[in-house]
Parts: sequence; C-alpha cells; structure tokens
Amino acid sequence: MGSRILQRLLLPIISRSLKSYPNLTIRNERIIHAPLSFTLVRNYAKSKDKGKEKKGKGAKVEINLAMMSEIVAVDKIQDRCKAAIEKMKEDFAKNLSLRSTTGSIESLPVKFDGKEYELQELAQIVRKNPKTLVINFSSFPQVIPDALKAIHNSGLNLNPQQDGTTLFVPVPKVTKEHREALAKNAKSLYIKCRDSVKDVQNDFIKKVKKQTGISEDTIFDVIKQITAMCEEYQNEAKSIYEAKHTELVGK
Repeated sequence: MGSRILQRLLLPIISRSLKSYPNLTIRNERIIHAPLSFTLVRNYAKSKDKGKEKKGKGAKVEINLAMMSEIVAVDKIQDRCKAAIEKMKEDFAKNLSLRSTTGSIESLPVKFDGKEYELQELAQIVRKNPKTLVINFSSFPQVIPDALKAIHNSGLNLNPQQDGTTLFVPVPKVTKEHREALAKNAKSLYIKCRDSVKDVQNDFIKKVKKQTGISEDTIFDVIKQITAMCEEYQNEAKSIYEAKHTELVGK
C-alpha cells in the first residue's frame, strides 16, 4: 500500500524528467527503478544528560520498625548489634590506653590449669608509682610462668621483671612503635566487632528466608531493612574505631 502511494506521488515528477533521464522508463504506469537507500542517523545524548536514568539508584533504605517487627524480632537484632559495639568499646578502654593502666593488667586473661582467669583473680596488683606496677603472686606462685606468658603476648608492650613471687612491670614510654602497635590492635578489635554485626545480619536473613506464608516482595523488603539496620551499626563501629585510631597515632 505504501509503495503504491509513493509511486503516485513520484510519477508526475518522473514523467516531467524523462527527457533529462532517458534511461528511466515506465511500463503500464509502474516505475522500474533502483532500490532506495537510507542513512541511519542517531542522535546522541549530551554529556549532561548521561546517567539520568541512573538517578535514584542506591537511595537510602527507610527502616520501618513496625513492618519488620511483624516478621523478625527487631529488638534481638538491636540488642546483639549493640552488645558487639559495647564489647569493642570496653576492649578499647581496657587494652588501648597510651599508657598501660592497672585496669588493663587486671583484666588480662591468663590460662592456668586448663581454665582461663583474669590476672586480678590470681594476684594482687598495685601501682607503686606512675612508672611501675607491682604484681604479687604470693597466694598462687605456681601461676607465675603462665602469667608471664600472658603479659608478653598481651600486646601491651610490657617487660616484667621477676623477684621471687613478685613481678615489677615498668610502664613503657609512649613511642611511635607503641602507638602503631595499639592502632593495629584497635583495627583487629574493630574487625571482630564488624564481623559480629555481619553474623547477626546473616542469622536473621536466614530466619526470614525460612518463613512460610509470606510473599516474596515482603521477604525482599524485610531483608533490605535488616541489611540497612546492621549497616548503620557497622558504620557506628567504624566511626568509633576511626576516632580511636586518630587518638592513638595522633593523625
């Protein structure tokens, strides 16, 4: 149909041009001609228009606690994540002071006779002066070798000197190496906390996936919100770690 209309439009023009184009002939009012050729022209978007279709991707997930609570125990997610962060903060306070404190030594874990104890359960610990700690093992002298091992492996940069059943522990000066060692320990504690939060996330996502009688869309939304909630706790842990790292290395 389109071909016939085209022929009718072009026929008058071609008829007037026969004298100029002798090779063009008409048979029974049908035009015999070479196929028309077309050139495809593509308009490209300007650079400022590129990526418009991606706008809106990666938007922050709004956490709907009411909706989540119908599917999962939100309070348990929050409690476990908060506990992981509090544990990291406690470890920072006990083990990452620029000067080894009495508190750091007191809570130092010591393995003895197949069990683990805090050092303060096995010895009396006092600060003789700002530069020296005194640890008295007169009640449990047999634990001294294990206590020495724990102190050397603590990462607190301590070098205790033994005198009978007593250890004298010089508090080291704050050196660049000591700061870097503490910063390294801080990162290890942060990674442990971050992984604990990820474990919480994975545990509850598995529980949601196992539930029945829930639409796929609802499961998808709840999983996104669990992930978003746990990411907030991970970001909180990261901020605490970064502040501690800056405090330790002075940068």
